[in-house]
Amino acid sequence: MRTIDWVDGAVELVDQTLLPDKCVMLRIHTVDDLVDAIRRLAVRGAPALGVAGALGVVLAGGDPGRIARLRAARPTAVNLAWGVDQVAAHLPDGRDAVLAAALRVRDADIAACRSMGERGADLLNGDRLRIMTVCNTGGLAAVERGTALGVVQTLHERGRLAEVLALETRPLLQGARLTTWELARMGAPHRLIADSAGPYLLARGEVDAVLIGADRIAANGDTANKIGSYALALGAERAGVPFVVVAPESTIDRNTPSGEQIAIEDRDEDEILAIRGMRVAPEGTRAVNPAFDVTPHDLITAIVTDQRVIRP
Repeated sequence: MRTIDWVDGAVELVDQTLLPDKCVMLRIHTVDDLVDAIRRLAVRGAPALGVAGALGVVLAGGDPGRIARLRAARPTAVNLAWGVDQVAAHLPDGRDAVLAAALRVRDADIAACRSMGERGADLLNGDRLRIMTVCNTGGLAAVERGTALGVVQTLHERGRLAEVLALETRPLLQGARLTTWELARMGAPHRLIADSAGPYLLARGEVDAVLIGADRIAANGDTANKIGSYALALGAERAGVPFVVVAPESTIDRNTPSGEQIAIEDRDEDEILAIRGMRVAPEGTRAVNPAFDVTPHDLITAIVTDQRVIRP
C-alpha cells in the first residue's frame, strides 16, 4: 500500500486521521482540498509532504496563488516547499513535464526510504536490538517503508530486531495510532509507552538505540522533529545510547544555519485540551501546543540520509 500516489488524474492518499479504526483512501482533485488534508494531518510526515507538494503542483495547473498556498500549508517541514519547488521549475515546459517531474519525486522517495533503511541498519551494532522511536516515521510518513521506521523494518527483515518501544506521541497520538498499526502490519514485536516514560526507560538500560525522523535539519545538523524528541536526546546522551536521525537529503535545509532559525509550528490549543474529540481539561483552560522541538547537533550520534551517514 502506498500512502500517497497519483492515480487516474488525482492525488490518492490515506486519511491518517481515521487510523487505526479504518483505512480510507481520499481522492484529491484540487489544491484547496490538498491543503486541507495537509493542515488537518490527513497526510503528514516530511517525505510524504514532499510528494504531496510535488503532486499538488500538477493539481494547481500553473496558478501561482494556488502554488504559493500549497507551499506555505505547514511551515516547519521543509520537504513540502522543496517538493513544490522541484516541480514548479518545470511549469514552463507544460503539464506533461510537470507531471513527469512530480512522479520522479515520488519514485525518488521510494528509493530513498529503502536506502535509508539499509544504511541505518548497517550503522547499528547488535543482533537483537531494542529500538525506541517517537511519532510515526514509517510508510505512512512517506510513500513506502519510511525513514526511522524503515530502518526498523530492515532490522526486522534481517532478524536483528528484538523490540520497538513506541512513544504514544501526544497530543495527536501518532505513535499510538499509526506506529503501532504499522509495526503490527509488519509483524514486528513492539510495546507502547507514555511519552514521559521514554527517558526513564533509557536510564534503566532497556534501549539500544533511539531512532527519529526529521521535519527540517539545519545546515549545522540541528534537527526539528516531533515534540518530545529533545527529551529523548537528553535521556539518550545521559544513558550512553545512540541517538540517530533518519531523513532524506531533501530534509537538510542548507539555507537555515542552525536550529535557532527554524520556524516551529504552534498548532490549535484544542489538540491539547481534548483527545480524539473528548475534552479532558476544564472549560476556560488555555494550552501551549508547539508541534515540534529542536535537538542540537551535539546530542545527535548520526544523521542517516539516502546518500550518506553524517556525524554532526
